[in-house]
Amino acid sequence: MTSAAGPGRPATLPGDRVPAPLLVLAGIVSVQFGGALAATLLPLVGAAGSVALRLAIGALIMLAVARPRWSGRSRRDWLAVTAYAAALGCMNLSFYGSLERLPIGVAVTIEFVGPLVLSAVLSRRPRDAIAVAAAGVGVVLISGALTTPWAELDLVGIALALAAGGFWALYILTSGWTGARFERLDGLTIAMCLASVVVVPLGVLSAGSSLLHPEALLKGAGIAILSSVLPYSFELLALRRLSPQVFGILLSLEPAAAALAGLIVLHQRLTPVQLVGMAMVVSASVAVLTGRKVADNEPIAEQ
Repeated sequence: MTSAAGPGRPATLPGDRVPAPLLVLAGIVSVQFGGALAATLLPLVGAAGSVALRLAIGALIMLAVARPRWSGRSRRDWLAVTAYAAALGCMNLSFYGSLERLPIGVAVTIEFVGPLVLSAVLSRRPRDAIAVAAAGVGVVLISGALTTPWAELDLVGIALALAAGGFWALYILTSGWTGARFERLDGLTIAMCLASVVVVPLGVLSAGSSLLHPEALLKGAGIAILSSVLPYSFELLALRRLSPQVFGILLSLEPAAAALAGLIVLHQRLTPVQLVGMAMVVSASVAVLTGRKVADNEPIAEQ
């Protein structure tokens, strides 16, 4: 990829000098505590309103910081960034919908099935089918399906978390493609703007004037920074130097980070059975993603 930084725009960012795994870990902590903060915003403006505030404020911040170059892009560039924007918006909408119905640790663990299945497909090893099956058992345990009467299970919340996982897998792929085709943070900024154009009207229709309440705006700004600006920037920079497999190994910490954020911020406690289910999902992810050949751990190539 040739750099097109332009006048006054350095070709590299300070984050480029930080080890990629540290960028991913920092993004994990940031996004999960942002998710816990989002759980306190949902009662005020709902899922669509929360995502609208998160993406719109985040896009404004990124526009001011990144000052992306819009002209001179190829058709394939726009296809890549549009796919990235679609994954971004759908992932956020479905996850926040699940967060309205499920504890954050439960929602994130179920959502994590998406990246896990992606990693298993990319690895193409027969033994990974066993790990995915173990993760499925873990999801059943953490969902409460074995301890909660079927009529009391929040099937909508579980379905939304699974949908968020599918979009999360798509986000990982499209983020890599976008990072390969766009310099600096231009692709992320443009994607957030495109996603905002679609999501903000939905938020306005859903929440109306509640979006302008000072508490909603303040929390929305905090969520935009913790859940969008920082983690997406860190991940996009890291994915330029990490393969999807290595990235997935680091993401194995997401459920544990979510449970910790839920405990500290929301005072949500998981049962021992749910903790076992979470451990099974995390262990399955590590099993799928370890033992890769060095040649497989190449940065994501331009598609």
